Amino acid sequence: MSASPSRPSYAALFRMPHARRTFAAAMTGRLSYGVVSLAMMLTTTRATGSYAVAGTVMALFGATSVFLSPARAALIDRYGPRRALIPMASLYAGLLTAFAVTAWRPGAPVAAVGALAVAAGACTPPLGPTLRAVWGEVVQDERLLQRAYSLDGVVEEILFVSGPLVVGAVVRTAPPAAAVVLSALLVWSGTLAFVLSPLVAGVRPPAARGASGTARGGRRERGGRALARPVVAAAGVGLSLGAVDLLVMAFAERHHHGAGVVAWVLAALSLGSALGGLLNGAVDWRAAPGVRLPLLAGALGLALLGAGLAQSLGALAVAVACAGFFVAPALTTSYLMADAAAPPGFRTRAGAWVNTAVNAGGSMGTAGAGLLVGRLPLGLCFAVSGAVAMAAALVCARNARTPRPDADAGFEVTDRERLLG
Repeated sequence: MSASPSRPSYAALFRMPHARRTFAAAMTGRLSYGVVSLAMMLTTTRATGSYAVAGTVMALFGATSVFLSPARAALIDRYGPRRALIPMASLYAGLLTAFAVTAWRPGAPVAAVGALAVAAGACTPPLGPTLRAVWGEVVQDERLLQRAYSLDGVVEEILFVSGPLVVGAVVRTAPPAAAVVLSALLVWSGTLAFVLSPLVAGVRPPAARGASGTARGGRRERGGRALARPVVAAAGVGLSLGAVDLLVMAFAERHHHGAGVVAWVLAALSLGSALGGLLNGAVDWRAAPGVRLPLLAGALGLALLGAGLAQSLGALAVAVACAGFFVAPALTTSYLMADAAAPPGFRTRAGAWVNTAVNAGGSMGTAGAGLLVGRLPLGLCFAVSGAVAMAAALVCARNARTPRPDADAGFEVTDRERLLG
């Protein structure tokens, strides 16, 4: 790592014109995603009187939101943030509002509630991938780009911890459906402010720029292998984290702790992730992201193996916090590698594939842990979750040596590609 005094700080990012306004707007919209899941779950449960129905509705909402993310990101790449995000956010907010109105009181028709949830999930605006793509376009200094991505990951952790707290504050004085309406308002207003920012307005799709087969510096697509590595790593991280959520709950139950302590252990995970993300962004690494990524995913796996040895809630919280320390750095590095591998007109989709891998992995990890708990000792379940992250690390390490493009192929390796591995 480098300790150069001239390295850019986090503050340097916000000294860019309109950067603070753009970042704040995007985070306002993304707070909606921290609010919406719990708000919809409580609303559906109250409206239908069934936890099974609520679980099914949320699974459908999550599936359409996650798996259609690359398709929605493709619209951003093709038409630009302003032309694609405004109608997308308007439709999404409108469907959430319709969902809230339909499910406001008990006795709501299950079919209508489910259909509106599915439709809303299909229209979820990809604000995270779009913001990262904007940073990739406007930030020229690679060290500053690393800080931008790291800060993005840290703030996202904070938003997803804060979202349920916001829902809790709303339901003290209003029906849960009011929190769904708040989520709709947050995403629509945040998206509108985001796309109207001059920083975002200056980002145009490749077709509008007259781009051909090359990007700045002569970058061209190097095949799906370069993008597959960060996607595999992100999926491994997601699988492990999805399992941890359920395993912590099982640990608390078996050690006769109340459900409230689960939130504190998971908060330790988020705190560790935030600290790791800030440190990762502040360091000027000499090793390329392609070298760091397997090490970070492997360290996460080892920490989860350690969590399986915990005999008390305090020891588990420490082990989980240590695991979290590697989460944000691993995901930030995955996003950096995906951005570097993205050919012209594919930048938002590249980030969306990583995002999809994390979220889909999280869902599958939770489902897999649910099948293992009760069949295997809890310590072994933690070991399995750690082994998944380590397996992803091994896959990334095996593919770390990608062939250099041939000089006769008509394109060059840019300085950015050398740095990002």
